[in-house]
Amino acid sequence: MARVVVIDDNPAILDILSKVLAREGHEVVVAADGALGEARVAEAPTDLVVTDIIMPNREGLETIIELKRRQPGLRIIAISGGGRMRKLDVLEMAGRIGADRVIEKPLDRAAFLATVRELLD
Repeated sequence: MARVVVIDDNPAILDILSKVLAREGHEVVVAADGALGEARVAEAPTDLVVTDIIMPNREGLETIIELKRRQPGLRIIAISGGGRMRKLDVLEMAGRIGADRVIEKPLDRAAFLATVRELLD
């Protein structure tokens, strides 16, 4: 089906999302930060990126800006629990700078998959 790059610094989130997306038939590539995620997207045609916002090294907002600069049509889902930046509403910012959809953690599996299907259709 689709090639999906999942970017998150939490290994448990990477594992869960990889399994959920693989069960749907997608090829899943993971990255632990935005810089690695950008490299994974550059390696092969990518249909969808799911990225956390608050990460070490290269965080999600920078990653979204760079990915959209390189590939304006690339579909991106931004995810975040907010962490210490909750009051700044990082998901709202992600939507403003190019994320196609934003989802707050913890993720609802059914809603997440519905969003993935919507963006890939």
